[in-house]
Amino acid sequence: MQTIGLIGGMSWESTASYYQLINQSIKQQLGGLHSAKLVLVSVDFAEIEALQHQGNWQKTADILSTAAKSLEAAGADFFLICTNTMHKVASQVSDAVKIPLLHIADATGAQLVSDNLNTIGLLGTKFTMQQGFYKDRLTDKFSINVLVPTDDEQEIIHSVIYQELCLGIVDDSSREQYVEIIQNLTQRGAQGIILGCTEIGLLVEKSHTKSTLYDTTVIHALAAVEKALK
Repeated sequence: MQTIGLIGGMSWESTASYYQLINQSIKQQLGGLHSAKLVLVSVDFAEIEALQHQGNWQKTADILSTAAKSLEAAGADFFLICTNTMHKVASQVSDAVKIPLLHIADATGAQLVSDNLNTIGLLGTKFTMQQGFYKDRLTDKFSINVLVPTDDEQEIIHSVIYQELCLGIVDDSSREQYVEIIQNLTQRGAQGIILGCTEIGLLVEKSHTKSTLYDTTVIHALAAVEKALK
């Protein structure tokens, strides 16, 4: 079994889900008392969030690169950035170390291709929905057409992520807004919906909508287990 490296804390709420999912999957596949070989470096999300909204992405890259170096020094064989948004600086972080990065969009794209989807709806932070670092990777590498919510809908999604989900607040009225946005994307032709922020799965589950959901936290964590057990 290879050792998985995790850069977490963005937010710790979703990082806890990664830890649980990875270990549950290892136990299911190996049985007995098996658990994952894993190294975690958890950053201070308040610092990261402030830099995100200041547009100081280089500083965030520096912080995550330092974290990646710590994972490498601790013996990780490969690593994950446990958040969608911070894959904006994935190339800089990956370049800082010799161990490979398991990219969250690649894990998601591979799943979409396996399910024969070519048009997908994307929910996430405004950074993820508006900028190309995530959408373009899905389109260029996997030939997937990505639909995003309207500007007003993006404001709702972004606000709920930072003001509620990252603080561990799960609100029924916010879920209703998300479900309506998902329905709108489905009506526009989305064959499924990417929950492209690792906290969204805390709010919206399969039981809440008829649309097919792709929870990136789950997909990314299970891809890490698959890689670790190869």
